[in-house]
Amino acid sequence: MSEPQELPRVEYPPVTRLSLVKYAAASGDFNPIHWDESVASEVGLDGVIAHGMLSMGLLGEYVASVAGGEYTRRLSARFRAMVRLGDVLVCRGTIRSEANEVRRIDVRVETRDGRVVVTGEAEVVMGHPDRAPRR
Repeated sequence: MSEPQELPRVEYPPVTRLSLVKYAAASGDFNPIHWDESVASEVGLDGVIAHGMLSMGLLGEYVASVAGGEYTRRLSARFRAMVRLGDVLVCRGTIRSEANEVRRIDVRVETRDGRVVVTGEAEVVMGHPDRAPRR
C-alpha cells in the first residue's frame, strides 16, 4: 500500500454523566474525579471531566469495528485533552501500512469541533493471530 487509506468516521452521542459512569465501571475505576463534575471542580478541574477511560474505550470500540473479525494485537493511546460533558466525540482512522498480514492503523478521538482528545495506534492481524509474524 503506497498511500494511507482513510477509514470511516464514526460519531458517538454526546457525553453524559451516565456514559462516564458506565466506562468507569467497565474499567474498574471508581475515582469520583473521573465522572463527578462537582468533585472534579473541587480539585481545580473547573468542570472538566478527567475521564480517559471513555475516550480509550471508544478508541478500542472503533478499532474493533473497522477491523471486523480481525485480531487486534496491540493498541496504544496518548491522551491529549479532557472529555467534557456534552462533547460529541468522533473517531477517525487511517490505515498507515499493510505488510505480512499485519495492518497498522493510526486512530484518533476528537470532538465534533476538532479538539483532539486521544491519538493512538493499532496493530491488527488479518485472519488468525498466529498467522502473522511476531516483532
